Amino acid sequence: MFKHILIPIDGSELSTRAARTAIELAQLSKAKVSAIHVISPFQTIAYMGAILAATEFAYNEEAQANAERYLADVRALADKAGVPFEGSSVFGEQPHETIVQAAKDKQCDLIVMGSHGWRGMTRLLLGSETQKVLLRSEVPVLVCN
Repeated sequence: MFKHILIPIDGSELSTRAARTAIELAQLSKAKVSAIHVISPFQTIAYMGAILAATEFAYNEEAQANAERYLADVRALADKAGVPFEGSSVFGEQPHETIVQAAKDKQCDLIVMGSHGWRGMTRLLLGSETQKVLLRSEVPVLVCN
């Protein structure tokens, strides 16, 4: 049924549940999975540049370490299920655009993601990034709750 499933992850419990669902689907379909974590760039203001530069460096280091941890968690689930896995983290201003582009670039035929992430419910039913992916994706999107 599916050949390549994209799993956007953010470290939240919902994204972990979505990853489990995606891996189960991949196992049944004999598909591979790609996990992606989109890191929002550090937001700066023009004040005390040296302090902000140090803060930005620390932010980037911590964000990358978190991404590696999230990807390792999904890799462990995929390895346990015997599902081929690929993971990446990227910096992106608009996570939904990065996710949709990754699905195109990797030729994924399904995106499986949580209904909302760390930012909580910013819409009545779906998180804003999930909503935007639903509206812009050219492949089906399975939203997990």
